[in-house]
Amino acid sequence: MQQAKRIDGKAFAQDLRDRIGALALAFAQVTGRRPGLAVVLVGEDPASQVYVGAKARACEEAGIASFEHRLPAETSEAELLALVERLNRDPEVDGILVQMPLPGGLDEQAVIGAISPDKDVDGFHVINAGRLSVGQQGFVPCTPLGCLMLLKDHHGDLSGLEAVVIGRSNIVGKPMAQLLVDANATVTVAHSRTQNLPDVVRRADIVVAAVGRPEMVRADWIKPGASVIDVGINRLPPEEGKPKGRLVGDVAFGEVSAVAGAITPVPGGVGPMTIAVLLRNTLVAAYGHAGLPLSEGV
Repeated sequence: MQQAKRIDGKAFAQDLRDRIGALALAFAQVTGRRPGLAVVLVGEDPASQVYVGAKARACEEAGIASFEHRLPAETSEAELLALVERLNRDPEVDGILVQMPLPGGLDEQAVIGAISPDKDVDGFHVINAGRLSVGQQGFVPCTPLGCLMLLKDHHGDLSGLEAVVIGRSNIVGKPMAQLLVDANATVTVAHSRTQNLPDVVRRADIVVAAVGRPEMVRADWIKPGASVIDVGINRLPPEEGKPKGRLVGDVAFGEVSAVAGAITPVPGGVGPMTIAVLLRNTLVAAYGHAGLPLSEGV
């Protein structure tokens, strides 16, 4: 039985990071400074600490300056907003990322809204969401943009393909659907209220699963030969030989691989793309702030 092609997000992300590194070096040679990313972490959420550490290492490898601001959990909203405003004015900082989730009592939307849209490399600001919706240049959330890069690398032109996005979050589902529309695909956004969900998904040439439910998408949901992008990352309960529990996506990888034409694994698929695209967005911001042209390919 033919198995689906594995879409290697790890290899694609490394290639993208190599290109970003070369362009960051060229930027530093022209401007006398490196592109700069400020990352703000409030509190001591263990997963957030891991993510922030990974982002700092990725910046260093790519020649991007990383400015970390670690604040105690009891930081007030006024203090956090004042820090964001200082970073907005700092000419060394091209991108600002406030790590979510924030501790209780802090308004995440108010904090995101305080970030300059032109430094909002996470792409969460309402102005950047609006720019995406009307086809203007702006920053796009990193995970869906990474998914689009993988799809274009595999398919080339997406025009006329039917795509189903499972999930409607502001972080992945909605921007993913807009990116696919802009790429001339025919797009359906499915979610928990969608009737006959397997039948809807079965029409699709492209399936993007972003719901946070382990192995929800089964083989009989998939049109033979379809491309499946699995955004989910879920840890199953501990089992024999896996005391921490297996990491799985929103797609039942083993069985879907026997039907799909191409599929991203978990881990090693979409995950590596997210940080690579964050670096890419920071580089784009730096070139824009310096008024320098940026070559195609990033």
